[in-house]
Amino acid sequence: MDPQDGTQQSQQLILAHNVFLLKHPDVSDIEKVRLSDEVLNSVQSNDMTSYYETLVTDKVLELDQSLLESMRAKNEEEIKKLDEKIADAEENLGESEVREAHLAKSLYYIRIGEKEKALEQLKVTESKTVAVGQKMDLVFYTLQIGLFYMDFDLISKSIDKAKNLFEGGGDWERKNRLKVYEGLYCMSTRNFKKAANLFLDSISTFTTYELFPYDTFIFYTVLTSIISLDRVSLKQKVVDAPEILTVIGKIPHLSEFLNSLYDCQYKSFFLAFSGLTEQIKLDRYLHPHFRFYMREVRTVVYSQFLESYKSVTIEAMAKAFGVTVEFIDMELSCFIAAGKLHCKIDKVAGVLETNRPDAKNALYQATIKQGDFLLNRIQKLSRVIDL
Repeated sequence: MDPQDGTQQSQQLILAHNVFLLKHPDVSDIEKVRLSDEVLNSVQSNDMTSYYETLVTDKVLELDQSLLESMRAKNEEEIKKLDEKIADAEENLGESEVREAHLAKSLYYIRIGEKEKALEQLKVTESKTVAVGQKMDLVFYTLQIGLFYMDFDLISKSIDKAKNLFEGGGDWERKNRLKVYEGLYCMSTRNFKKAANLFLDSISTFTTYELFPYDTFIFYTVLTSIISLDRVSLKQKVVDAPEILTVIGKIPHLSEFLNSLYDCQYKSFFLAFSGLTEQIKLDRYLHPHFRFYMREVRTVVYSQFLESYKSVTIEAMAKAFGVTVEFIDMELSCFIAAGKLHCKIDKVAGVLETNRPDAKNALYQATIKQGDFLLNRIQKLSRVIDL
């Protein structure tokens, strides 16, 4: 959340990810020792007194009383200097200098992890701001605070505020940046379809390096697109997209994951998928949706396989996926019971029979049902009128 040079990820978001990994049960103890050192160095270098106390309370770091007092003294000294600069600007300088002094104090509160004070100071800074572009920059700082603390209510309100600001003007560069922020919010709240559309709109104009590197952005775009787009759209927007093709090879297993699905190489798909699960599980934004995403991907791939058949043996399907008959039988039973797959299992014959719903027939049945409901209501009404 510090001012970036335009190509580096925010140090605070890197810190938040490291803290997430420190708390993760699947991270090795040796790796946690390294992460603990990185987190402590980051907290110490930014004098994050309140955040340090939170980490100590959560038993992520051990308490060092002298370090805590040292950081607190530095905070008080720096805030005193910033207050003096604000007072000087208000007495001797113009409106833009007053705004810059207030902005400096806002950024300092963000840097040291004082959430409430930072939000309050950003409001003061906004009251001194006239230009739409500068107001938008303040919203982006608020969004980064929300992402640091995973405060989805704050993120949602800030996105709505940004959209209202854009109605009064605003440049395309900031509008495109907002799409990535909103896409990340949608992905983090399990709205994968909207996230995929927003990410795909931003592929050629990506500049939000403060959130994550471009490789990570492509990783999110491919993952959300696979469970959101139909086969034709996936080919046009993802499989053949030049921006994705230039990067996808750098991300382990992602190219095999995407292309094996499109090429119907299901055995290769499962191998690539198993390689990606660790990355998804250790991602701060995707981790809460790990089990859901696993189910959705399997639904997509099983549906694609069954689309080609009216009936197919369970053994043939198991062979295509490189798994056992028992595994496929158990998997499909769960998905059929949940209404995710439209087929039935003939256990005696060892055959799967598809019964894909007919859209026209479903519409006809819905119309009949609604017609019956309407007739019943009219009959009840006529009885009341007759009385």
